[in-house]
Amino acid sequence: MDYLNHPFPSQRHTVFAKRGMVATSQPLAAQAGLDILKKGGNAIDAAIATAAALTVLEPTSNGIGGDAFALVWVKGELHGLNASGPSPELLTAEAVKALGHEKMPKMGLTPITVPGTPAAWAELSKKFGRLSLEETLQPAISYAEEGYPLTPILGKYWGRAYNAYKRLEGPEFAHWFDTFAPNGRPPEIGDIWRSQGHADTLRAIAKTDARDFYEGELAQKMEDFMIEYGGFLRKSDLASYQVEWVKPISTSYRGYEVWEIPPNGQGMVALMALNIFEQLEEPKWQSADTYHQQIEAMKLAFTDGQAYITEQKEMPVSVEHLLSKDYATIRAKEVNDKAIDPKPYELPSGGTVYLATADDEGNMVSFIQSNYMGFGSGIVIPGTGISLQNRGADFTLEENHPNFLKPGKRTYHTIIPGFMTKDKEAVGPFGVMGGYMQPQGHFQVVSNTIDFLLNPQAALDTPRWQWIGGKKVQVEPEFPNYLVQALQRKGHEIEVLPDGGSFGRGQIIWRNPQTGVLAGGTESRTDGMIAAW
Repeated sequence: MDYLNHPFPSQRHTVFAKRGMVATSQPLAAQAGLDILKKGGNAIDAAIATAAALTVLEPTSNGIGGDAFALVWVKGELHGLNASGPSPELLTAEAVKALGHEKMPKMGLTPITVPGTPAAWAELSKKFGRLSLEETLQPAISYAEEGYPLTPILGKYWGRAYNAYKRLEGPEFAHWFDTFAPNGRPPEIGDIWRSQGHADTLRAIAKTDARDFYEGELAQKMEDFMIEYGGFLRKSDLASYQVEWVKPISTSYRGYEVWEIPPNGQGMVALMALNIFEQLEEPKWQSADTYHQQIEAMKLAFTDGQAYITEQKEMPVSVEHLLSKDYATIRAKEVNDKAIDPKPYELPSGGTVYLATADDEGNMVSFIQSNYMGFGSGIVIPGTGISLQNRGADFTLEENHPNFLKPGKRTYHTIIPGFMTKDKEAVGPFGVMGGYMQPQGHFQVVSNTIDFLLNPQAALDTPRWQWIGGKKVQVEPEFPNYLVQALQRKGHEIEVLPDGGSFGRGQIIWRNPQTGVLAGGTESRTDGMIAAW
């Protein structure tokens, strides 16, 4: 039986509920979050439980050794959490070049930065949670110990990762296979996978509010591994790490406020694109002109984002200027009837898994965590289930670039949670995971919702496009052919891909401010599910 064969189209409807809702890319993880709500936890507890469960239930996209960001709506106020980690103190551009690299490698020990995910769980629990971290991590621990059957999309990408990691050379990668291919092959769709080391690590994190990961035995195991194989991360890097509460950034778009985490994340790219697009012609449904203008707005915003986004204190231009309507007006003037090859804005003088939760008190969470490229660096600490991220791969070794590698610096970050409000009331959390597709997915979901009044499921199901660079744009196989041809006539180099795997995976929960009713949509491009109460 082929679990990936769907010869006929299926249809999902918006899910409605009143007491609580969890939307994410893996059904068992969504149910884990709902179970926590039913035990008396709030939306924050449910988000932690779901996130921890996803490190077990979808390790192809995230893990304990990754980073996280969150937007948390509590009592009428939106809070931002940046739990991305800095580069180790020993990791310098000179050290990387001494290893023979002309640019940052994508895999192995070198691109590993300090993981922020466990600290994010602990901080969210401490500041806003109702249950203990031990209670919220228990579902994840149980799945790690008892095992679970792989879902279809999970099995597909697990197999792809296995084939990719088989090409990696070096004894440091052997432990990835011990953990994720314990029988000499990757588990397949419907197979049971379990990891006692993963369970033990989660239990230690739960009992110590994550301090064991940063200061205790787990930290020591990571340092010992790094010293043995020539890595840069040390226990001192872990011990000094702290998450950062940040003020979310926003832009107004046709009467709504769209919110993102400020740099070092790339969320502002979506806001910049919305600002530019708002300056152009009135959007028209399924119009080639509208798609053309969306693509042009996105490529201008993305070009500037990749040129200037890094640690905010090291950016050569302010966030406020890049989000200003003056900037948007200047960039919008570059949009004409043909595709352009964008150049960075002239400075004025002077990836992941995503989840959304909501409860009946009005609390809502937009949460995202990632190991960056699939399982991450390919480095797994023996016996722990800790698969370490490769987030440092986004640093540049070009000394004059804002995102130049320095010790203790956070790199340009792809993972971004989104949130929307109107008239100071929460509309709700949304997100689309998937590397550099993320701000493009945010932009398209927001436009689908506001410009075309699509319900949350339809807003996610709409065929997507993805700007790749220059005039190259990829589209999903369901993208209408007449639009493909019309965009080609406008100078776009359109590539129709065979599946939608690279176009992001999204979740949405909207809340009716009058009734409190929750309306959720989940991603049809993965094993997504909404658990509702």
